[in-house]
Amino acid sequence: MKRRIFIAALAAAGFVGTLGLGVDAARADLDRLTLTAPAAPGGGWDSTARQMQAALVKAGIVKNVQVVNVTGAGGTVGLAGLVNNAKGDGNQLMVMGLVMTGAVLTNNSPVTLSQVTPIARLTGEYEMIVVPTNSPIKDMKDLVAALKKDVGAVSWGGGSAGGTDHILAGLVARAAGVDPSKVNYIAHSGGGEAMANILGGKVTVGVAGIGEFTSQIKAKRLRGLAVSSPTRIDGVDVPTLKESGVDVELSNWRGVVAAPGLSDAQKKELLATVDKLAKSKEWKEVLEKQDWTDLYLAGDAYGTYLKEQDATVSTTLKSIGLVK
Repeated sequence: MKRRIFIAALAAAGFVGTLGLGVDAARADLDRLTLTAPAAPGGGWDSTARQMQAALVKAGIVKNVQVVNVTGAGGTVGLAGLVNNAKGDGNQLMVMGLVMTGAVLTNNSPVTLSQVTPIARLTGEYEMIVVPTNSPIKDMKDLVAALKKDVGAVSWGGGSAGGTDHILAGLVARAAGVDPSKVNYIAHSGGGEAMANILGGKVTVGVAGIGEFTSQIKAKRLRGLAVSSPTRIDGVDVPTLKESGVDVELSNWRGVVAAPGLSDAQKKELLATVDKLAKSKEWKEVLEKQDWTDLYLAGDAYGTYLKEQDATVSTTLKSIGLVK
């Protein structure tokens, strides 16, 4: 504790190195950290939080890391909790990403990402469209044909309304020449629930990040129709949407934000902690194992990125009829 107070004093006096983003990562000294995953267990945010937890502890960056799941409204319930109940708490981070920028709009959230403290973008992941292996839909050509026949008869199972999965479904529909606003999208609060409905045939197609489907594809329970990357991904034997004649490309991203009302010292300590994580051997192993792309961007640059994403997502959701 004395060391933390000493570092805070140095930071306030301007003597602590910044590395362009805050306290030198080697000086991070958080003894505990709560990571909020604003969704049910089993999905991308939950997975990110738990992988962060394991890497932070294994690398010796933070001794005690707790993951808390807060479900509801595309993550905006968790966002509201962070904004309204954690002001000034420098020992909390919340996992979020592109999904939340859309959910804030589609759920008319009373709190927004402009109220939190931006810390860092961490990872990116392309999306995959899948069907059960016994589905009559064998490829994107079949899916496009089904959409053109009756767009509402094709149900899409994915994450939160207005999130990356929902956006991709709308973009595919638009590229196929059908009305995106008529897409039959069934939102789920967590990846576990969505996976059960996809495997059980309760939806026509499933859509999520590639990493959420790879094990089921290897087990031959699911068949990948297409990925949303610009080119084929090494180790993933699934064509791209563009390769399949559907002119769509989309990347999901995930990052972390902190509570509002932090002191400069608290913000720098969190920035340093996440910086040390992002550069650790343990985190690089996570990225490789999970097939996540390293998109690390921290501090003020990340804050600017969040504002740009908010504008882009707003335009996209309006163009495909998800937001008025």
